[in-house]
Amino acid sequence: MRKLTHQKLVERQAAVKDLTLPVTVLLNDVRSLYNVGSVFRTSDGAGVEKVWLCGITGFPPAAQITKTALGAENSVAWEYHPDACAVIRKLKETGYEILLLEQTETSLPYDEYRPVRPVCLLLGNEITGVSDELVSLCDAAVEIEMAGTKNSLNVTVAYGILVYHLRTSFRKQDTVRRPS
Repeated sequence: MRKLTHQKLVERQAAVKDLTLPVTVLLNDVRSLYNVGSVFRTSDGAGVEKVWLCGITGFPPAAQITKTALGAENSVAWEYHPDACAVIRKLKETGYEILLLEQTETSLPYDEYRPVRPVCLLLGNEITGVSDELVSLCDAAVEIEMAGTKNSLNVTVAYGILVYHLRTSFRKQDTVRRPS
């Protein structure tokens, strides 16, 4: 076994770089700019179509975002809007399923969730999660089972797990968008 060279990585990436998932992520009240940057970088890698930044969530340009995004804030479409509820209502009107990553009374294990239409993945504050008002606008909730003493993962780690699950699910359905 040998690691791939940088050139081989670039060639392999060129074959999939124009694939876009029918997935949008909405960050609401995410405090850490490093977490925002990490979401940008993961979104770039997974092929997410857009990142919505809402509430107190910071947005580019910001040094901490750039540090963890490594330029992905320039390659992933994004938009800031102060009101997450308004964005979610608009996305619902255009056919998106609003998927909440949160522990709720009815949340499914993330690996049991199967998307059937475009998804907006909602992530909330690192400490308090999302507001009850936002929860009421969601179509489904998923969670990641925790076996240790902590009851949650870092928001960006949880996002990475879930967005790659969505990527795998959409690729199996062959609903990844290719540019026209």
